[in-house]
Amino acid sequence: MDSLTYELTLAGLAVGSAAALTGIGLVVTYRATGVLNLAHGAVAMICAYVLRQLVVVWGWPLPLGAPVTLLLVAPALGLVLDRGVFRPLALRGSNPAQTLVATIGVFVLLVGGAVLLWGPGARDDAPVVLGDDPWAQLAAVLALACLVGAVTRWTRFGRELRAVVDNRPLAVLAGIDADRVAAAGWAFGSFTAGLTGVLLAPYVRLDPYGMPLLVVEVIAVAVIARMRSLPVAVGAALAIGVAQAQLTRLHPEGWAGPLVQAVGANLFVVALLVAALVLPGVGGKGRDALPPPTRAPRVPPALWLVVGVLLLLPLGLAGSDLHTAVQVPALAVILLSLVVVAGRGGQIALGQAAYAGLGALFTALLAASGIPTLLSLALSVPMVAVAGLVTARPAIRRHGLALALATLAVGVAVSRFVLTQPYATADLSLGRPGGFSDDRAFYALELVVLAGCLALVAALRRGRTGRALAALRDHEPGAEAAGVPVPRLKLLAFVLGAALAALGGGLLGMGLRAFDPDQYDPVRGLLWFAAVLVLGADSLLTPLAAAALLTTLDAGPQAGTAAALIGLLATLTGRLPALLTLLPDQRRPEAPAPAHGTPAAPAEIHGAGPAEGRPAAPARAPAAVPAEGRTHPHGLPAADGGQPSTGRPAPLPTSRTGGAGGNHSPAEGRTRPHGGAAADEAKPRAGPRTALRAVDLTLTYPGGVTALSHVTLDLAPARVTALVGPNGAGKSTLFDCLAGTLRPRRGQGRITLDGTDITGLSAHARARLGIARTFQQLAVFPSLTVEENVRLGEEQRRGRGDPAAVERSLRLLGLAGPVRHRAAADLPTGTLRRVELARALAGRPHTLLLDEPAAGLDADETEALARILSALAADGLTVLVVEHDPDLVAGIADTVHTMEGGRILS
Repeated sequence: MDSLTYELTLAGLAVGSAAALTGIGLVVTYRATGVLNLAHGAVAMICAYVLRQLVVVWGWPLPLGAPVTLLLVAPALGLVLDRGVFRPLALRGSNPAQTLVATIGVFVLLVGGAVLLWGPGARDDAPVVLGDDPWAQLAAVLALACLVGAVTRWTRFGRELRAVVDNRPLAVLAGIDADRVAAAGWAFGSFTAGLTGVLLAPYVRLDPYGMPLLVVEVIAVAVIARMRSLPVAVGAALAIGVAQAQLTRLHPEGWAGPLVQAVGANLFVVALLVAALVLPGVGGKGRDALPPPTRAPRVPPALWLVVGVLLLLPLGLAGSDLHTAVQVPALAVILLSLVVVAGRGGQIALGQAAYAGLGALFTALLAASGIPTLLSLALSVPMVAVAGLVTARPAIRRHGLALALATLAVGVAVSRFVLTQPYATADLSLGRPGGFSDDRAFYALELVVLAGCLALVAALRRGRTGRALAALRDHEPGAEAAGVPVPRLKLLAFVLGAALAALGGGLLGMGLRAFDPDQYDPVRGLLWFAAVLVLGADSLLTPLAAAALLTTLDAGPQAGTAAALIGLLATLTGRLPALLTLLPDQRRPEAPAPAHGTPAAPAEIHGAGPAEGRPAAPARAPAAVPAEGRTHPHGLPAADGGQPSTGRPAPLPTSRTGGAGGNHSPAEGRTRPHGGAAADEAKPRAGPRTALRAVDLTLTYPGGVTALSHVTLDLAPARVTALVGPNGAGKSTLFDCLAGTLRPRRGQGRITLDGTDITGLSAHARARLGIARTFQQLAVFPSLTVEENVRLGEEQRRGRGDPAAVERSLRLLGLAGPVRHRAAADLPTGTLRRVELARALAGRPHTLLLDEPAAGLDADETEALARILSALAADGLTVLVVEHDPDLVAGIADTVHTMEGGRILS
């Protein structure tokens, strides 16, 4: 090995050792607490500053200052985070997305606090702890990794740690103090962060912004290790560190030379990008999306008037005050992009600063080529939207934590490889459009652009797409089951968010009269995300308030005030509501929902009196009794004891269930039930047919567990088929295969619809073909009203919609009264079960799959549900019920199949 190679290897081992420490700390913290700690780098930075304060400023000897910092300050900081931030979230049952937001809050808080205490400048006098010998650093890292591995594998604490990781509630029941395990994890994670900080500080300069971001980049090694394997994390860190050092030898010529050199100097960023976008993700699908707002009040018109007046006030200012105010509308447009992506879509998007920077960069480059500045801005927006499309396409396949890492990786990569590289930004300036060089004129232009963007997003939030985005945020599997094309919708949200961020970024650069990469730093992007979440991500007032707050505080005498304040509030996420939700709600109060929400009509049909605790419904004209001895569930009164609707009712068809089953013909000689557009045009056919069929299904989970073994099931049209069996028999797996949530691999069976193979179709595609489903765990959208929930099911139907189907479904399920205007979050379980069923029926399906529909219902509600399901089958709907209630199954099922061990026994 030649001398240069040896020297570079040693340098790479030093960097890799620090990265390995980060990986060890992140893995241990995640395994002990389930938290992906994005604040790890900020903790490292604080510990490095503390050591410098003790040794350089106060004159402590290094042998005393280092142990105090690493063995007292760092673990104490971890314990404070555990007790003050993350343990309260765990006790509240917060989902991983909320804890991730809390870690972002801690990150921003610590960065702001460091700026307040030590100033924003970089320091190059940090003390050296282990000397310049990389072998000593490597030995320390390997010894620490072996110690952690030994403790995890061979001690009682290690067994408790593994138990808590595998099943925390069960571990608690077994007598394990999960809080103690979590506290130990946080203390150790902070210790490794502190050690990382004091090792890196002498070589990278001590900076409140740079060091935390540098440590964030090396999260790649923990992601490569899937947040579990310490040997993989250490090995990946050392390998990437050595490779990065060796790549510095490359000096290619030509246009690609600077880019190759940038990649070689930032290999951990490349690793993070690849790990976040390609490797299996951290987290899962479901509870790790941003939670819906607890309440979305309508902003009073008077308040909008006040906001408008406040935005106009800077037109009367001059000098530095007006120049500062110019930044507010531009920043508000950038933050509005987060309202679309994070607020309405519920996606954790941490890379918006990159799109804003690209908008400013493209505007400056186009203007430098001779294109008028305003036209340059207009052209840069679709260019960045295309960049957003390219980067979002692989990212949207991720969920929750993995999506957060993917968007953060994109933001860091754009910053490192484009915005801060001389080959892209050297000698670049950015002016203002002709006629708008004056601050006052340019501010007026910004206000016009901001008003247009607000109007666009307001229209989006009110319309069909806005409801679909809210459904995606509230319950992604439920949105898929309702027919929402989730990947396409996510892509739309990210592309629109990128376009808005680019527009705001270009305006911000014009306002500052310069292209400044520091304005679009990834750390600033985290601050923007935290500010929007703290104020209320789904409110149009949020970007205006956040932009004014951040700009005003940043312009104050104390740098870091904005970050410290926003970070402090973000650490309280899950315990404090978003600030703008504290505004008085201007909506008229609704009548309270009843304790039991059984529909009145079926009881009325069978001659029963009104539901218990409910006023008698107004008399209705008796319906004719149809064939097969079934009663006509037609003419439901207003729901929940409310008065009937005063408006003209929607026309009701002559079928038993108001066309909910999609069949307008009598029970005898039924035509094909309606599904998709093709089904609507189908001719009546004689004789029974199999609509939906599972053929020889086999499904094996990773680890070799066989959930289904050669299962064949036919669902007869216009009949209720029940699936029963013990827990673990494979019922839910078969159900999910029919619904499209699970799809067997090629050669392991197929699903057919009227003879057509639909095995490869997604859940939302099957819903649009007429296969509707409900969930064992309620899948309603709490931020939408009852009527909006039901309307969503009708809107996602393939082909021309049927607005009257919404009214029919509401009446059929007893939801046509005042309850239709209430948010689903405020309703009891019985009513929500009806909402979910009404949404499924609003799409006029031909097949209805019900997963334990009686779960959480009382006896009266279950009896009413049984009558509705029987009537739906009589009206031509194919129904499959997975249910544990034997009385319900016996009362409604025409065919009962028993499953056990992944097979159908009878």
